[in-house]
Amino acid sequence: MSTHNREAIAEQIVLSEINNLRSDPSIVKENGCAACHILFTLANRMQISEQDASDLLSKVLFNNPEINELFIEIVENIHMKQRMMGVSFSIKRREAKDKYIDSNFKNTLSELSADIANYGADIVLRKLLISSISLEIAKNIGIDHHAAIEELYYYMRKNDQQTHESILEFINRFYERIRRR
Repeated sequence: MSTHNREAIAEQIVLSEINNLRSDPSIVKENGCAACHILFTLANRMQISEQDASDLLSKVLFNNPEINELFIEIVENIHMKQRMMGVSFSIKRREAKDKYIDSNFKNTLSELSADIANYGADIVLRKLLISSISLEIAKNIGIDHHAAIEELYYYMRKNDQQTHESILEFINRFYERIRRR
């Protein structure tokens, strides 16, 4: 299958799933992520890995501003307008909250360690930067992290050259400061 054909099929799947979610947002279960739902649907229907699906989804959204707009609208609708996130966590007992936090803490460190081994320090630093920026956005706007990260990706796709250069500049300064120590 050619790259162009593959992207065209992915575009159709993404648009179809966006339309499904627009007509029935309950497809994404109560604590599920709209963006992840679309990503996993793409991976399943095209029978590709999640990483390949993620790359393909990014290409589709980057190359088609109209679908990019629809994508961010559905994420905002499900994560911001229809939900009040955090309520189910807040009513748990302290022990359950601690177990949940501990599990996420360990999983994140493990995933970052694997990413360093598989992809290198630059990719992990970039991932940490994007996570930090999106958490700041979530905190300042008062939205959940899934919505904030999709808003950030939307912005980064629209301002690809500028954001890429800014991140590279930060990474270079970061490494330079480490070297001076």
